[in-house]
Amino acid sequence: MAHRAGQKEQGRAKILHSAARGFRSRGFGGLGVDGLAKDAAVTSGAFYAHFKSKADAFREVVIAGLDDLKRGIEQTREQLGNRWREGFIHFYMGDRRTCDLADSCALQSLSAEVARADDELKQAYEVELQAIIDAMAAGLEGKPKARREEAIALLALLVGGVTLARAVQDPATSNDIAAAVRKAALAGLAHGKQPSPPARTGHSVHDGVAE
Repeated sequence: MAHRAGQKEQGRAKILHSAARGFRSRGFGGLGVDGLAKDAAVTSGAFYAHFKSKADAFREVVIAGLDDLKRGIEQTREQLGNRWREGFIHFYMGDRRTCDLADSCALQSLSAEVARADDELKQAYEVELQAIIDAMAAGLEGKPKARREEAIALLALLVGGVTLARAVQDPATSNDIAAAVRKAALAGLAHGKQPSPPARTGHSVHDGVAE
């Protein structure tokens, strides 16, 4: 029975991973249950054995993706200490901007889809977003309100920057956007201290911070 239960969990994880890539690259409306099942190399019946609908699968993808980002931030803080913010900015405006959309950060690629979703999904999204903000704020300095405001602003700047840089066709324009956003994000570091080169940790975090 335990072996069978383990197989069920593996099957669910396989479908969820495939669905996450599909939703990121093609959007919620870009594929149906049959397409999700085909991408995961399972039958539509197998899909429904794990998820009651496409919307149910999308909700789980959003929650898992945002939780991955939160854990990535926490791990980067642990690895880089007081240089975590700098490392996060360099990584997010680098690899997160240039990786395949199917592998992109859920916050950047799925937020627009959530904005068109129902209240239940928006509520679940907000819970995860608040956790990401809290994880960032915990690594900043100052009073709680100021740390939270800084975390929100930094997150919005980076996610918006990646979105714009991905949306343009000219690589030079994309680079200009990334450079401007990176400069603005780094401007708040140590009250004018010159930023150091990007930190390389060799650590890999899916949808998160270091890869």
